[in-house]
Amino acid sequence: MRQKVVLNLGRIEDLQEGSLDRLVASLVKFSKRKWIQAEAEKLMVHSAREWGLDLIFRHLWEQLGLHSILKSHFSKAHVSFHLAEAVYAMVLNRISDPLSKRGVIQWIDAVYHPSFLELLPNHFYRSLDLLSENKDSIELDLFERTKNLFDLEVDMVFWDTTSTYFEGKGPDGLASYGYSKDHRPDRLQVMIGVVMTRAGIPIAHEVFPGNQSEVDTFRQIIADMRKRFKLTRVIFVGDRGMVSKELLDALDRDHIEYIVGMRMRKAIDVGEVLKTGGRYKTVKGNLRVKEVWYDADRYIVCHNPIQAEHDMHAREEMVQKLEKQIKQNGFKSLIGNSGYRRYVVIKKDSVVGINQKTLKEEARFDGKYVLRTNCQLDTDQVAIAYKDLWRVERAFREIKSSLDLRPVYHWRDSRVRGHIMVCFLALVLESALQRRLKEKEITVEYTYLLRDLQQLRAVELTMDDRKYLCRTELAGSAHQAFKGLGIRPPLQVSDLTSSSPNNSDYYLQPLF
Repeated sequence: MRQKVVLNLGRIEDLQEGSLDRLVASLVKFSKRKWIQAEAEKLMVHSAREWGLDLIFRHLWEQLGLHSILKSHFSKAHVSFHLAEAVYAMVLNRISDPLSKRGVIQWIDAVYHPSFLELLPNHFYRSLDLLSENKDSIELDLFERTKNLFDLEVDMVFWDTTSTYFEGKGPDGLASYGYSKDHRPDRLQVMIGVVMTRAGIPIAHEVFPGNQSEVDTFRQIIADMRKRFKLTRVIFVGDRGMVSKELLDALDRDHIEYIVGMRMRKAIDVGEVLKTGGRYKTVKGNLRVKEVWYDADRYIVCHNPIQAEHDMHAREEMVQKLEKQIKQNGFKSLIGNSGYRRYVVIKKDSVVGINQKTLKEEARFDGKYVLRTNCQLDTDQVAIAYKDLWRVERAFREIKSSLDLRPVYHWRDSRVRGHIMVCFLALVLESALQRRLKEKEITVEYTYLLRDLQQLRAVELTMDDRKYLCRTELAGSAHQAFKGLGIRPPLQVSDLTSSSPNNSDYYLQPLF
C-alpha cells in the first residue's frame, strides 16, 4: 500500500475546536441527500389538522350571528363563550364526521380551531341543556338575522315531519312507539318537524312524542308559527300524508291558507275531480295544470306527460309479467301478492283473467297529482309552490343521513332536544352555503365539495426558532366554496410567532 498526501488541513487539535464542523457544513452543499437532511433538522412539523370546513362554516356561523346569539342566551353561565364554542364544535362535527358527544371531544383535537383547545367535556353537555331551554328565542333571533341576510320572503312556508329512534329507553313522555319512517317499529322514537322557506332555508323545528300523529303536529305548528314569528299572511304547504277532512275544515274555519297534496286513490273527491273536464295550462317544462272546483273547494290537477307515458309503460310491463305468471303457476301464486291480486278477476269455471276495469281506473292517474288549496294564487303558482316542497324532503334526507341524526343515544329530555337542535343548526349552515352557491350560479356536487374541503389542512411548523402556519393546496372544487362566500382562502404561509394565541383569527396574519 502506498499513501499520498492530497491536502494538509492543519493540526487536528486546532480543527477540533470548531473549524472541522464548519468545513463539514460547507461540504454538505455538494451532497443533495446530506443537504436535505441538514435542512430538515431545522424544520419541526408539530401538527397537520383539518381546516377547510371550519374556514367556510365559521364564516357562515358569524354571518348568521349565531355566536353572538348563543352568547346572549347563555349569558347567565359564567363560561358563555366556551358554551357557544361547544355548540359550534358539535354543529361542525355533524357536518364533517358525526360522532357522539364523547367522540366530539376527541375529534376537536384533529380540527384546527384555536378556541376548541379550551373546551372541556362539561361544556358540551351543559350547552345541550341551554339549547333546549332557549330553543324558541334562539330560533326567533336567527329568523330575523336570516330574513335580513338572505332577503327572504316569508309568505310561504313548507312543513314536513319525520321520525328517529332511540338506542335504549329514551326520555319518558317523549320516547314512544309509533309509526316509524325508519322502518323500526320495535324501537322507541320521537317525531321531528322542520319549517322552511321557499328558498330552502330552515327557520324552525319542533319535537313531538313518537306516537303523535302528523295531523296533530301540523295544527300545533301552525298556531306556534303565527304567534311566535308574528307572521300576518302565510301559506302552509304540506304533503298528502297530513291531509284529513277534519284538518282542512279547521284551517278553513281559522282562515289559514294552505296548499296540500291529496291522496290520489283513497279520497272520494279526487276521483270526482279527475272526472271533471277542462283545458290544461302549460306552466313550464313538462308541467301542465288546470283548476277544478268541486263541492265549493278549489283543486289543482297537475299533469306531466312524460311521467304519464312512463306510468303507462310500467303498467303494461306489469300486466305482461302477471299474465306470464298466471299461465305458468296459476292464480295461487298471487295469493301472497296484494299488489298483483287487484289486477286479476276470477271468471266462471275458475278461469283467471286481467281486470280491465281496474286497469282503466289506474290509467286515470298516469302522470297526475291533485292539490287542494284555499289561497288566491294563480294555478301555476300553486303548482310550483308544491313542487318546491322537495326542499323540505331533501332537507330530511340531509339531516338523517349526512348529518346522521339517528340513532339517538341520549336519555334525558333536554339532551335529546339539544341534540336535535344541533342537527337543526347544522342544517341551517348547509342550507345557507347552498343558497350562496346558487346566488353565484356555482354548480357543484355538494357531497364532493365537502370532501374536497376536508382535504384542506393547517400545518403548524417551526423553523429557525419561529413558528409558522401553512395551508395545503385547495383540492378539487374546494375553491368554489370560497368563491361562493366571496372570501379569499388564507395565505399559504403565516407567521405565528408574533401572534396572540388567544386571538381566534391569528392564523390569518400574513407572512408575505
